[in-house]
Amino acid sequence: MTLSILIWLPLAIVLVCALLPGRLAGRAAALGSLVTLGVSISFVARFTIGRPGLQFVTDQTWISALGIHYKLGLDGLNVALILLTAILFSAAFIWASLRNWDRPRIFFFHLGLAQSAVLGAFCAQDLALFVAFFDLMLIPFYFLTGIWGSGDRVRATTKLVIYTLVGSFFMLAAAIATGVLASSEHGTPLTFVLSALRALPLSHTSQTWIFLCFAIAFLVKMPLVPFHGWLADGYKAMPIPAVAVFSGVLSKVAAYGFLRIVLPLFPYAARHFQLIMLLIALVSILWATAVAFTTPDARLVIAYSSVAQLGFITLGIFSLRSQGAQGALLQMVNHGLVTAPLFFIVAALAARTGGSESLRDMGGIAFRAPVLASLFIVVALATLAMPGSANFAGEFFILLGVFRSKLVIAVIAFSGVVGAAVYALRVFIGAMHNRVSPSVASREIGFSDLIGLAPLVAVIVALALYPQFVLSRTQPSVNATVAAAQAPALQVASR
Repeated sequence: MTLSILIWLPLAIVLVCALLPGRLAGRAAALGSLVTLGVSISFVARFTIGRPGLQFVTDQTWISALGIHYKLGLDGLNVALILLTAILFSAAFIWASLRNWDRPRIFFFHLGLAQSAVLGAFCAQDLALFVAFFDLMLIPFYFLTGIWGSGDRVRATTKLVIYTLVGSFFMLAAAIATGVLASSEHGTPLTFVLSALRALPLSHTSQTWIFLCFAIAFLVKMPLVPFHGWLADGYKAMPIPAVAVFSGVLSKVAAYGFLRIVLPLFPYAARHFQLIMLLIALVSILWATAVAFTTPDARLVIAYSSVAQLGFITLGIFSLRSQGAQGALLQMVNHGLVTAPLFFIVAALAARTGGSESLRDMGGIAFRAPVLASLFIVVALATLAMPGSANFAGEFFILLGVFRSKLVIAVIAFSGVVGAAVYALRVFIGAMHNRVSPSVASREIGFSDLIGLAPLVAVIVALALYPQFVLSRTQPSVNATVAAAQAPALQVASR
């Protein structure tokens, strides 16, 4: 079985489902997502722990004149993220299939296209192929937000398009420059294969400006301060299943890009801009934590908490230490597993408040809905990195790496850990306790909500008990990636 099957299976399934009647199409797409999940589990099960290099490699020449290959592969950097993608999209498909949508066949088509594009971006081992999948995965969300979004969806879609198109332009220019300059500086044929580009180090000057282009593209996508202008409108307007996978998975593609592309190909620039990237991450943590303290909108609390968590992930990557980068990868998985159920919980709470997602309109349903409250508290405690959770292990690794790199930044970043406890408990207490709002219909969680939430909570608990499942698979690849950025200055003249 090749990785191409895993990548294109979601798209093939939703194309077949598009031929079915509307409501049946959604249920068939949900069943198909479980097939994709099973395929991803088979790859993870067959993944050899500790084996260096790529596994399950597919390498075919795609555009020979440009040196572009259709190259796919798995290693420690992406194997856990592949499984995360399959889990979250399955939950989103199942949750969505139990609700009514206008033009459901088109809705599920875009959701399946998004999954194929994200899987492709994670598996791509050619720079041009990565850029193609990276741009492709954004297109379905333009339609998901513009057609099925709520509130001021036109404004949200416009901002999302403008920000991401600018970021994509910078990334495309940087990718082309990387291949062209590498071939011209070393006198080799043009190539965009990542393994070949690692053997063709660029000059310091070239690395500097190309790094900045990739950094802008990835920081917009995550997003981190000051590239977050689209965040509030976009997250507020997206339908719940779309925002769950967008926050849980798509933002991780950008963080993964730093590990897969930036650190190995531009090690000098990574060291040169290390402090700037750490400061951007630190400011993002502090700003997002402060906003999450005060915003009355439950969905936006989760959105801003995601910015803070992605700030921690960026801290780990640019600590340029193995512990920090390994913690960042673990935290990518952890954050995806907690942010998706949080959005599903917000939808369940809004259904009990007449559609309002404001914390002022919630409260007091814990005793009438003990199952919902129990699921919520597990996710909330994982969000605040309670000791014993996998999130605690991830943040511990990140802060350990940053302590060994930049002590002052690590000390300040610790305030973000404390802040997470405040906003996570604020949302839980505001929604579950206090007085029952007059507009709240206090009732237990239903099957349509439980079927999407319970499996994710079970995975959160399982990973808390055994975070080594991720750590053992990521360590060799992370060590190799960070070693490239820690290596002495490149043996090439600075130009």
